[in-house]
Amino acid sequence: MTAWPDGTELLERALGFALGAVRDVTRAELERPTPCRGWDLRALLRHLNESLTALREAVDDGAVALLPAPEPREEAADPVPALRARACGLLAAWSAADPGRRAVAVGGCPLATRAVTCAGALEIAVHGWDVHRARGRPERPVPAPLAAELLRVAPLLVPAAGERAPLFAPPRRVSASAPPGDRLVAYLGRDPDRAVLCPAPGAAPGATPEA
Repeated sequence: MTAWPDGTELLERALGFALGAVRDVTRAELERPTPCRGWDLRALLRHLNESLTALREAVDDGAVALLPAPEPREEAADPVPALRARACGLLAAWSAADPGRRAVAVGGCPLATRAVTCAGALEIAVHGWDVHRARGRPERPVPAPLAAELLRVAPLLVPAAGERAPLFAPPRRVSASAPPGDRLVAYLGRDPDRAVLCPAPGAAPGATPEA
Protein backbone atom coordinates (compact mmCIF):
# COMPACT_ATOMS: atom_id res chain seq x y z
CA MET A 1 0.00 0.00 0.00
CA THR A 2 1.32 3.44 -0.92
CA ALA A 3 2.29 5.62 2.03
CA TRP A 4 1.05 9.02 0.93
CA PRO A 5 2.38 12.14 2.70
CA ASP A 6 0.13 14.69 4.37
CA GLY A 7 -1.59 16.06 1.29
CA THR A 8 -3.42 18.78 3.19
CA GLU A 9 -0.14 20.35 4.25
CA LEU A 10 1.18 20.15 0.68
CA LEU A 11 -2.09 21.62 -0.56
CA GLU A 12 -1.72 24.59 1.80
CA ARG A 13 1.76 25.36 0.52
CA ALA A 14 0.77 24.90 -3.13
CA LEU A 15 -2.20 27.24 -2.69
CA GLY A 16 0.07 29.85 -1.14
CA PHE A 17 2.39 29.67 -4.14
CA ALA A 18 -0.49 29.88 -6.63
CA LEU A 19 -2.12 32.79 -4.83
CA GLY A 20 1.18 34.63 -4.95
CA ALA A 21 1.29 34.00 -8.69
CA VAL A 22 -2.09 35.68 -9.27
CA ARG A 23 -1.45 38.63 -6.98
CA ASP A 24 -2.16 41.91 -8.78
CA VAL A 25 -3.11 40.22 -12.07
CA THR A 26 -4.62 42.82 -14.39
CA ARG A 27 -7.32 42.22 -16.97
CA ALA A 28 -4.84 43.03 -19.71
CA GLU A 29 -2.61 40.19 -18.51
CA LEU A 30 -5.43 37.69 -18.93
CA GLU A 31 -4.76 37.75 -22.69
CA ARG A 32 -1.15 36.63 -22.28
CA PRO A 33 -0.07 33.23 -23.65
CA THR A 34 0.90 30.54 -21.16
CA PRO A 35 3.09 27.41 -21.30
CA CYS A 36 -0.13 25.57 -22.24
CA ARG A 37 -0.81 25.25 -25.95
CA GLY A 38 -3.79 27.30 -27.04
CA TRP A 39 -4.50 28.69 -23.59
CA ASP A 40 -4.14 32.28 -22.54
CA LEU A 41 -3.93 33.20 -18.86
CA ARG A 42 -7.70 33.59 -18.57
CA ALA A 43 -8.26 30.02 -19.80
CA LEU A 44 -5.60 28.67 -17.45
CA LEU A 45 -7.15 30.41 -14.45
CA ARG A 46 -10.60 29.15 -15.42
CA HIS A 47 -9.18 25.64 -15.46
CA LEU A 48 -7.64 26.21 -12.04
CA ASN A 49 -11.06 27.28 -10.77
CA GLU A 50 -12.49 23.99 -12.05
CA SER A 51 -9.75 22.09 -10.21
CA LEU A 52 -10.39 23.95 -6.96
CA THR A 53 -14.10 23.23 -7.30
CA ALA A 54 -13.39 19.52 -7.77
CA LEU A 55 -11.18 19.47 -4.67
CA ARG A 56 -13.93 21.19 -2.72
CA GLU A 57 -16.41 18.54 -3.87
CA ALA A 58 -13.98 15.91 -2.65
CA VAL A 59 -13.92 17.27 0.88
CA ASP A 60 -17.59 18.30 1.09
CA ASP A 61 -19.20 15.34 -0.65
CA GLY A 62 -16.54 12.64 -0.60
CA ALA A 63 -16.91 12.39 -4.38
CA VAL A 64 -15.74 14.21 -7.49
CA ALA A 65 -17.69 14.33 -10.74
CA LEU A 66 -15.78 13.70 -13.95
CA LEU A 67 -17.37 16.70 -15.69
CA PRO A 68 -17.13 20.21 -14.21
CA ALA A 69 -20.24 22.20 -13.40
CA PRO A 70 -21.14 25.11 -15.71
CA GLU A 71 -19.05 28.20 -15.04
CA PRO A 72 -20.86 31.25 -13.63
CA ARG A 73 -21.00 33.92 -16.32
CA GLU A 74 -19.31 36.58 -14.18
CA GLU A 75 -16.27 34.35 -13.66
CA ALA A 76 -15.61 33.83 -17.35
CA ALA A 77 -14.46 37.41 -17.94
CA ASP A 78 -12.28 37.64 -14.83
CA PRO A 79 -11.63 34.38 -12.98
CA VAL A 80 -9.15 35.83 -10.47
CA PRO A 81 -11.54 36.94 -7.67
CA ALA A 82 -13.30 33.57 -7.73
CA LEU A 83 -9.97 31.76 -7.65
CA ARG A 84 -8.86 33.66 -4.55
CA ALA A 85 -12.16 32.97 -2.78
CA ARG A 86 -12.17 29.29 -3.73
CA ALA A 87 -8.56 28.82 -2.61
CA CYS A 88 -9.26 30.25 0.85
CA GLY A 89 -12.47 28.26 1.24
CA LEU A 90 -10.78 25.07 0.05
CA LEU A 91 -7.97 25.31 2.56
CA ALA A 92 -10.40 25.93 5.40
CA ALA A 93 -12.54 22.96 4.34
CA TRP A 94 -9.65 20.50 4.12
CA SER A 95 -8.18 21.74 7.41
CA ALA A 96 -11.50 20.96 9.11
CA ALA A 97 -12.06 17.67 7.27
CA ASP A 98 -12.65 14.39 9.07
CA PRO A 99 -9.19 12.81 9.44
CA GLY A 100 -10.83 9.39 9.42
CA ARG A 101 -11.99 9.66 5.81
CA ARG A 102 -9.97 7.08 3.91
CA ALA A 103 -11.18 7.50 0.34
CA VAL A 104 -12.84 9.86 -2.13
CA ALA A 105 -14.86 8.60 -5.09
CA VAL A 106 -13.41 10.05 -8.30
CA GLY A 107 -15.68 9.26 -11.19
CA GLY A 108 -17.16 6.48 -9.08
CA CYS A 109 -13.79 4.88 -8.24
CA PRO A 110 -12.40 5.12 -4.70
CA LEU A 111 -9.09 6.94 -4.35
CA ALA A 112 -7.15 7.43 -1.13
CA THR A 113 -7.94 10.82 0.36
CA ARG A 114 -4.26 11.69 0.69
CA ALA A 115 -3.74 10.79 -2.96
CA VAL A 116 -6.47 13.27 -3.91
CA THR A 117 -4.93 16.09 -1.88
CA CYS A 118 -1.42 15.28 -3.14
CA ALA A 119 -2.70 15.33 -6.73
CA GLY A 120 -4.39 18.65 -6.06
CA ALA A 121 -1.22 20.10 -4.58
CA LEU A 122 0.81 18.91 -7.57
CA GLU A 123 -1.60 20.45 -10.06
CA ILE A 124 -1.98 23.74 -8.22
CA ALA A 125 1.76 24.19 -7.68
CA VAL A 126 2.67 23.51 -11.30
CA HIS A 127 -0.09 25.77 -12.55
CA GLY A 128 1.27 28.44 -10.21
CA TRP A 129 4.53 28.08 -12.12
CA ASP A 130 2.61 28.40 -15.39
CA VAL A 131 1.02 31.63 -14.18
CA HIS A 132 4.36 33.12 -13.17
CA ARG A 133 5.78 32.22 -16.60
CA ALA A 134 2.80 33.74 -18.37
CA ARG A 135 3.37 36.93 -16.40
CA GLY A 136 7.06 37.05 -17.33
CA ARG A 137 8.42 35.92 -13.98
CA PRO A 138 10.95 33.15 -14.69
CA GLU A 139 12.63 33.90 -11.37
CA ARG A 140 9.64 32.47 -9.47
CA PRO A 141 10.10 28.67 -9.43
CA VAL A 142 8.04 26.29 -7.35
CA PRO A 143 9.66 26.66 -3.89
CA ALA A 144 12.41 24.07 -3.47
CA PRO A 145 11.07 22.35 -0.30
CA LEU A 146 7.58 22.03 -1.82
CA ALA A 147 8.93 20.89 -5.18
CA ALA A 148 11.14 18.25 -3.54
CA GLU A 149 8.15 16.74 -1.74
CA LEU A 150 5.98 16.84 -4.85
CA LEU A 151 8.74 15.12 -6.83
CA ARG A 152 8.38 12.14 -4.50
CA VAL A 153 4.67 11.73 -5.24
CA ALA A 154 4.66 12.79 -8.89
CA PRO A 155 5.66 9.33 -10.23
CA LEU A 156 2.77 7.82 -8.24
CA LEU A 157 0.33 10.14 -10.00
CA VAL A 158 1.89 10.61 -13.44
CA PRO A 159 3.69 7.76 -15.26
CA ALA A 160 7.28 8.53 -16.17
CA ALA A 161 7.01 6.65 -19.46
CA GLY A 162 4.40 5.21 -21.76
CA GLU A 163 1.27 6.92 -23.01
CA ARG A 164 0.96 10.30 -21.29
CA ALA A 165 -0.89 12.23 -24.02
CA PRO A 166 -3.17 14.11 -24.07
CA LEU A 167 -2.77 14.77 -20.35
CA PHE A 168 1.02 15.11 -20.23
CA ALA A 169 3.94 15.79 -22.52
CA PRO A 170 7.01 13.54 -22.21
CA PRO A 171 9.39 14.53 -19.40
CA ARG A 172 12.02 17.09 -20.34
CA ARG A 173 15.70 16.36 -19.84
CA VAL A 174 17.31 18.36 -17.04
CA SER A 175 20.45 17.88 -15.02
CA ALA A 176 20.18 15.67 -11.94
CA SER A 177 21.68 18.61 -10.06
CA ALA A 178 19.00 21.02 -11.27
CA PRO A 179 16.90 22.69 -8.54
CA PRO A 180 13.82 20.71 -7.41
CA GLY A 181 11.47 23.24 -8.98
CA ASP A 182 13.08 22.79 -12.40
CA ARG A 183 13.05 19.00 -12.10
CA LEU A 184 9.38 19.03 -11.09
CA VAL A 185 8.14 21.08 -14.04
CA ALA A 186 10.42 19.14 -16.39
CA TYR A 187 8.91 15.87 -15.19
CA LEU A 188 5.52 17.24 -16.17
CA GLY A 189 6.65 18.14 -19.68
CA ARG A 190 7.60 21.77 -19.21
CA ASP A 191 10.91 23.38 -20.14
CA PRO A 192 12.21 25.24 -17.08
CA ASP A 193 14.53 27.36 -19.23
CA ARG A 194 11.90 28.85 -21.51
CA ALA A 195 8.14 29.10 -21.86
CA VAL A 196 7.68 26.23 -24.31
CA LEU A 197 4.10 25.47 -25.24
CA CYS A 198 2.80 22.17 -23.85
CA PRO A 199 0.10 19.93 -25.34
CA ALA A 200 -3.46 20.80 -24.46
CA PRO A 201 -4.60 19.82 -20.98
CA GLY A 202 -7.08 17.15 -19.99
CA ALA A 203 -9.79 17.75 -17.45
CA ALA A 204 -9.66 14.56 -15.38
CA PRO A 205 -10.08 15.41 -11.67
CA GLY A 206 -7.38 14.15 -9.38
CA ALA A 207 -4.62 14.30 -11.97
CA THR A 208 -2.41 17.15 -13.09
CA PRO A 209 -3.44 18.20 -16.58
CA GLU A 210 -0.76 18.93 -19.12
CA ALA A 211 -1.19 22.65 -18.94
